[in-house]
Amino acid sequence: MRTIILLVISNIFMTVAWYGHLKYKSSPIAMVILISWGIAFFEYCFQVPANRIGHGEFTAAQLKTIQEVITLVVFSLFSILYLKEEFRWNYAVGFGLIVLAVIVIFKK
Repeated sequence: MRTIILLVISNIFMTVAWYGHLKYKSSPIAMVILISWGIAFFEYCFQVPANRIGHGEFTAAQLKTIQEVITLVVFSLFSILYLKEEFRWNYAVGFGLIVLAVIVIFKK
């Protein structure tokens, strides 16, 4: 469970670093890059321990798959709540197919 919690926190920082600036398109790109880089530092502070703790309980492929699913959930919420973008039916279908891939990857 620690791995999942750390990955969620990591993905929140990652999403803000990568997409938070989209509401501030008039800001100079150099400033946006530096601020995003600073936020991304905190992503790594959670991502690296998550992978270190989780490896052994999960394979590297499973860790990556978990991280991608968490990324999609965090990003979806971020785009709806922060960017005020619509969540469309085809996104849900695509994400559902990714969840199906998770089932395949975790199959023994």
